[in-house]
Amino acid sequence: MPNQPYNTTIAAGGHWSLRLRRGTQMTLTDLDGGANVGMLFYNPDNLLERYNAPDSLKCQHTFKLTQGNCLYSDMGRIFASITDDSLGWHETVCGNSTPALVAERWGKRDYQHDRNDWHQNGHDAFLVELAKYGLGLADMAANLNLFSKVATDKSGDLRLEPGHSPAGSHITLRFEMNTLVLLHTCPHPLDVSASYPAKPVGVRIEAAAPVSDDDYCLNYRPENRRGFANNALYHLGQG
Repeated sequence: MPNQPYNTTIAAGGHWSLRLRRGTQMTLTDLDGGANVGMLFYNPDNLLERYNAPDSLKCQHTFKLTQGNCLYSDMGRIFASITDDSLGWHETVCGNSTPALVAERWGKRDYQHDRNDWHQNGHDAFLVELAKYGLGLADMAANLNLFSKVATDKSGDLRLEPGHSPAGSHITLRFEMNTLVLLHTCPHPLDVSASYPAKPVGVRIEAAAPVSDDDYCLNYRPENRRGFANNALYHLGQG
């Protein structure tokens, strides 16, 4: 009997982590519009290998992430490929919201006093998930911010584009190696909404179609073929 897809919802201000096998895919859906998904990748068999934002951008000659782009590790391998994307722009340069930022912008709330109406931040959300695998602050890399678009203003400062992700927007990541995935639904650090952005995200995990020689991500950039070749060598050595 084939594996059945798994569906769940991550509540606003929530966080989760799981190990996904090579050949699986994860589709994230912005259920209400205006969501942000912070995401990090690690190699579960060697936790020193993790997502590398600068390499992912410079080797594909881009500032944004969209269908066709691959998400690289600091070992030159590909954790995941973006096989489908309804938005055309996701960012990986602005990092995470912090406790101080969230408290200053929307007021300090904690779970002990406010329960599900508390204000979680991306920094602490990642720390909670990292601790489950014996990792900590020193292991936190620059993260993805899916569903978020940033642009420069007339002063050259980055700002978050409001209304970029309407309800129903989605992105699919196909995993090219076994990957430990950390994610949260906390606000983007440049979000200046009047109230704390409470945006849930749908998750669907299922088997992906095999990578063919005419695969869009494989051929999106010449560098991606080298990344897939690095993965092939790595998997040969796993036995």
